[in-house]
Amino acid sequence: EYGKYLYKKIEPVLKALNEIPEELQILAGERKKLLKINVKAASGLVTDTIIRFQKEHKEMRFQIVQNAEMEDADITIFTKESFTKPINSKDEFYIFSERIFLAVPNNAEYAGKNSICLSEVAEKKFISLTGAKNLRAICDRCCMQAGFQPDVIFEGDSTSAVENLIAAGLGVGFWPHYTWNSTQIGEMRMLPITEPECHRDIVIQLHCRSKEHAAAEEYFAYVSKFFDKLKQEHHKNGIL
Repeated sequence: EYGKYLYKKIEPVLKALNEIPEELQILAGERKKLLKINVKAASGLVTDTIIRFQKEHKEMRFQIVQNAEMEDADITIFTKESFTKPINSKDEFYIFSERIFLAVPNNAEYAGKNSICLSEVAEKKFISLTGAKNLRAICDRCCMQAGFQPDVIFEGDSTSAVENLIAAGLGVGFWPHYTWNSTQIGEMRMLPITEPECHRDIVIQLHCRSKEHAAAEEYFAYVSKFFDKLKQEHHKNGIL
């Protein structure tokens, strides 16, 4: 009698336990089709790679977070002034280095200049991109090395807003070499900074927990190749 009572109580639990293996297999299958990416830098280019990658892998889904912590991300993309792989890390890293130029209006003041020393614009107004915290920190350090603190009069949430204001002559701004596209070529110029040296590393990190995730490994290789090709095309086309 006691046994019948106990069985009646635990029967739903036993049924649930029997269903768990099948449910776990379903979840595992769904996880294989999901890529979790934390994008803290180069979001425009990364979005392009995701669009292209998804066209070739139509079954894939993407969960993307920007400028936030994602503890279970398969891949994290971030920027540092200079990045060195941690000695004991089991993660895989791809490092893409690029110079940071100074974007200036294409007017008489900068006519004939092929490069610029940052101290020359110490009194100028600066236009900056909102949200690019690490890039902003890198550029602020460059200004400090040149002996001044930048007077930022405008922060926009898109590169097009930043370039439009610079092209209109309202100020100058920092512009990464490869990863920011410009549509204002005729109205804006990119001057290499001779002093101090301004550059950054974009780091693509494949977390060790996702090395057995076939799609994550494939996307990591894909985006790394994409950045390599980007640099090659710039050199091929003679872009500084």
